[in-house]
This record gives sequence, structure tokens and C-alpha cells, in this order.
Amino acid sequence: MTKRFSQMTREELQQEIMKMKQEARKIGAKQMYNEYEVLCRKITMAQSYLLDPNNFPINETYELIDVPNARFVLQYMNGIFGWGHLEGKEEEIGIPIALLKRIR
Repeated sequence: MTKRFSQMTREELQQEIMKMKQEARKIGAKQMYNEYEVLCRKITMAQSYLLDPNNFPINETYELIDVPNARFVLQYMNGIFGWGHLEGKEEEIGIPIALLKRIR
């Protein structure tokens, strides 16, 4: 049985991310797009566990990595997820912290 990301050490997470990235390249080359997207989400989740949620101040605005011009207002943290809303929208959403980039 494999460990959950939350139970892995930093080194185990880094090794797992490397394995998943290699697998993603193979899957992408085979044009298995659904499987590729699922694996990319798993990589993002693992990368989030390498980050310290305390380094993401509340009530700050962040850019979303891989989504041009999308700004996210962080309202609170729950584990590795930042919860808030996109600028101009009211719907609350959760974003893995590996997808947040602080606007300077």
C-alpha cells in the first residue's frame, strides 16, 4: 500500500514527483490526455505538500500559475488548500497552494 502525500517525508515527495513527471512524459507522448491531466493534478498536490502554508498570507491577492490574468484573493487556509475567490467572482473555491504565485 502506498503512502498518502501527507505522510511522506520531503525526500519521498521529491522522489514521487520525479517519478510522476517521468510517467507524465510517457503518457503525454502516447496522447493519453485524460490520464495525463490526472497525473498533473497529482503532481500539483504533491508539490503543495512541499510548501509551507504559513508562507501564504491571508487577504492577499495571488496569480494562478498556468491561468493567465487570473487573480485569486486568499481568504483562509485549510491544509494545503487556499480558499477564497477569483477577482470579480463571488463563488468560493479551493486552490492547491502550489498553483498560487504572490503578486508583488
